[in-house]
Amino acid sequence: MTLYSIGPRTRRITQSKHLRLFLPLLVFLLLATNTQAQHTAAAAPHFNGQTAYNLTAQLLQVAPKRFNGSPGHLKAEEFIKQHFAAEAAKGNLETDTFTASTPAGFQTMHNYIVKYPGKKDGIIVLASHYETNYPLRDIEFYGANDGAATTALLIEIGNVLRAHPPEGYSVWLVFDDGEEAVKAWGPSDSLYGTRHLAAKWANDGTLGKIKAFLVADMIADKDLNIDRSENSAPWLVEMLKIAAKNTGHSANIYKYREAEEDDHLPFAQRGVPVLDIIDAHYGPSTDATPDGYHHTAQDTLDKISAKSLQISGDLLLEMIRLINQRP
Repeated sequence: MTLYSIGPRTRRITQSKHLRLFLPLLVFLLLATNTQAQHTAAAAPHFNGQTAYNLTAQLLQVAPKRFNGSPGHLKAEEFIKQHFAAEAAKGNLETDTFTASTPAGFQTMHNYIVKYPGKKDGIIVLASHYETNYPLRDIEFYGANDGAATTALLIEIGNVLRAHPPEGYSVWLVFDDGEEAVKAWGPSDSLYGTRHLAAKWANDGTLGKIKAFLVADMIADKDLNIDRSENSAPWLVEMLKIAAKNTGHSANIYKYREAEEDDHLPFAQRGVPVLDIIDAHYGPSTDATPDGYHHTAQDTLDKISAKSLQISGDLLLEMIRLINQRP
């Protein structure tokens, strides 16, 4: 047997051949990784705050005043329903019509429930009221932040869920009516829609399937800081803190602690885990307007922002993801 030594030139030629063979493989792997990353990014649910803002502007244009019994109230209902025609065609849009006894007499009200079936047994509910304050019907009160923006927020979440159906629990969007008092806020004169819905779902067994009931209220304020809700389920309060950290929005929550009377209460009283996601500090507090822009003619489109809607949408989608991870 004859032995041949491999000199430096021979090694360089061999290495060069190996490199030429390896480079196409490396390029292929990089392209495949990039393509996979693009597919993953495309598949990830994405909320669009600007779309939600545009929807708010559209709703305010067609239905600036939405107090019960007004033409604007009917137009707001039509606005909601037209955005869920695809769900209605599948039988996943439910109209919950009821008659409420109010200080102004009997009033017909409507809740709208849009259902996105999941793969796990259970329901996550996101709710917002869509009507404006009845006692303020004679002033220029449009409720841009107080009802319109969160209605648009839920419509945009519906757009996300339509493109990316739930992999975990079913998600139901509830557009509830009659959150506002008809004369003066009190246990029997407020929260008409959610009081009716909580009782209805208690009777038909739906209530026991709800894993979490999340209320979105007044969370499009340009100066957004969502309150720490003292009358919500503690584990959901803590989960919102985690959701804010995960989405990079920790600076926009829990500057204040509040125990608001809101649409979560009828469900809390029946043992459902609830979270009131609300920014009750809306505009400067003065002697003339102690509650800022809330329930004044100043609650207009210029007081809200696409950025705040983006933050709120990010938080709600992350809450859905985190709730699904619970044992």
